[in-house]
Amino acid sequence: MQNSAIFRVIHTYNQSAVMNMAIDKALVLSFKKEDQPILRLYTWQNSFTVGVSQNTNTYEAYVKQYKANCAKRITGGGVLFHGHDLSYSLVLPTFYLENLSVKQSYEKICTFLLCFYKSLNLEARYAKDVSTINLSKSDFCQIGYEAYDIIINGKKIGGNAQKRTKNMIFQHGSIPLYTNNKNREMGISLEDLGVNISYKKAIEGLKYAFINTFNAKLEESNLNEKEHLNLEKILGKKYDTAEK
Repeated sequence: MQNSAIFRVIHTYNQSAVMNMAIDKALVLSFKKEDQPILRLYTWQNSFTVGVSQNTNTYEAYVKQYKANCAKRITGGGVLFHGHDLSYSLVLPTFYLENLSVKQSYEKICTFLLCFYKSLNLEARYAKDVSTINLSKSDFCQIGYEAYDIIINGKKIGGNAQKRTKNMIFQHGSIPLYTNNKNREMGISLEDLGVNISYKKAIEGLKYAFINTFNAKLEESNLNEKEHLNLEKILGKKYDTAEK
């Protein structure tokens, strides 16, 4: 990661799954290699998302439970539930991490999350560094374990996924703040770990961790004209509300 890079920081609050995932897609479609990197921080309505290779219609019970407030991500992975979490999206020119493999880039990017959890007096480690964790796949994000999933007290918290193009590295992830219910598929939250934190404080803490980890500067921003146009096109196609 380049030192002292200036990131546009975009905030969006309490959006539907379709809108949140459409914004992610618009940022990716609009991004050029010479563009300023982007950090987006956002919250959700009660909803769920699935990985790019999944189909929301497969999870009929959840579609009904969440009143069709669901969408497909542009990244892989399994089902992830929202409405109790804070999420981030990061858009970087590829040359920022050009000497790193995909796995190495995960480790590099996710260090700011470890820093954030440390600021809450939690000991967070990567799954690959915890001997009791067996790496595995699952249709649900909070049940499977990837090498750079974050583990606290022996349990996975949140999840992260990445997409790459010739000019860009995109990564997004989720930090569960509150206990939604006790379903295993939901995973653990900061509340489960004894940390009570508001969305506002979590956003401040996450930005502080990002700035200090990467020696970055954050510049408040909104979607620009090109991003708005791409967002309108995506939503005009009813992006992921009904899969063909």
